[in-house]
Amino acid sequence: MKILFVLALCLAIVMAKPAEDLVKEVPDMGKFDQFDFYSGYLDIPNKQRKLHYVFAESQNDPANDPLVIWFNGGPGCSSMLGFVQEHGPYSMPDGEDTFYENPYSWNTEANMLYIESPAGVGYSYYWGDDNGESNDLASSEENYAALESFYQKFPEFLDNDLFITGESYAGIYVPYLAWQVLEHGKKYNLKGIIVGNGVANRTFMDGAFEGMGFWHNLYSLKMFDDILDNHCDFANIDIMEDGEEDTEKCEKLEKEFGELISSLNPYDVYRECYKSDSKDRLGSTIIDGKVKTYKRGMTAQEYTPFFFEGKGKTALGHVPPCVYASGTTDYLNRKDVREALHITTDQPWEICVGGERIFYTTGAKQSHWIYPILKDQNIRVLQFSGNADGVVPTQFTRDWIHSYGWPKVRDTAPFFAENDSKVGGYVEYYDGMTFATIIGVGHMAAQWSPAATKHAVYQFLKNEPIDQ
Repeated sequence: MKILFVLALCLAIVMAKPAEDLVKEVPDMGKFDQFDFYSGYLDIPNKQRKLHYVFAESQNDPANDPLVIWFNGGPGCSSMLGFVQEHGPYSMPDGEDTFYENPYSWNTEANMLYIESPAGVGYSYYWGDDNGESNDLASSEENYAALESFYQKFPEFLDNDLFITGESYAGIYVPYLAWQVLEHGKKYNLKGIIVGNGVANRTFMDGAFEGMGFWHNLYSLKMFDDILDNHCDFANIDIMEDGEEDTEKCEKLEKEFGELISSLNPYDVYRECYKSDSKDRLGSTIIDGKVKTYKRGMTAQEYTPFFFEGKGKTALGHVPPCVYASGTTDYLNRKDVREALHITTDQPWEICVGGERIFYTTGAKQSHWIYPILKDQNIRVLQFSGNADGVVPTQFTRDWIHSYGWPKVRDTAPFFAENDSKVGGYVEYYDGMTFATIIGVGHMAAQWSPAATKHAVYQFLKNEPIDQ
């Protein structure tokens, strides 16, 4: 009888997977016949909201490999960006409209769950009396409800190690969701969080682009000296001495800096800026028999609105779109693709949305306050940072981490990727946090330096040193 009970229990768990969400193939992307892949919706109780998810089970050992949740940022940007361009099993390179099998997919040894959040973003939607309002706390509550909904669909993953990850404004989403897990009694097996080029305490962000710009040769030594001599507070430069700012000269220097970088890709100052997306910003598709339009490219202000808040940004204006979006956006609005992914909303998919669809209030508290709580609860933390990012610069991440005063437990060391022959970055270990820089790339380090980023992430998931 005991054996029959165990077999019945195992069968019930296997059958618990939502057959209606199973995807065997996505047109012009690829087949999912080597591992299970799902796409569907997570219910938010007592709200007129549904969050879209895609879930790629591990190609290795799904029963024992960790469950890793991924969020993109914005606020207002879709986590499908991570799936289709950064670390999904198939990826579309910048400038192309074709998918290729991704050798650096994170689901090679992890169960990858991508959630589009908050409602109104991507394929996630709200209806009825809901007006699309959200904020940092509300979105964390919504994300926790989505996590519970996921475990109801997939109870067999309840005992797997859980890691919450993301990039950019997910520097708010990720620690907030971890905090929610702790606040709800740590019912789930939360082991750690990972954030790439993430927001945490914008006090340290003001002037960080201008500060890192000199060390990336974006302006001259004379301009650097003028900023120092005039004590310009629009630039965060470590060696600047205290003194009274010459406002008139500094405003002129700030404008000059803005003009110098106005045509650069702010997300990676060495990378191509996809201005071509701005030539035909509107695309169209037919959904439920109606013509729907969507934006095929994003300005920097639409992609990372938090970057334009606060001082030091008045001269930057609306820099070009730069982020490649047309190929992925056109693809995810195709009727056959939407059907394959079981999409039930009539809203078109966009890489990021703003006030036309969601009404998100960013919080002054941000997420800096959560990290000491995670440290006290032995939740491991990895921050990685592409060091050519001007929007969330490595200097910014370094400064807010250093502000805790947590002691180093190991010296800074290089780590290698691709047959141990190429330096991927450098790693520092603190009591309570690991900090890895990914060299030569910017904001989307997981996409632009996939080998180095995957190495850092996987070593962390395994709780092994990144520099080994």
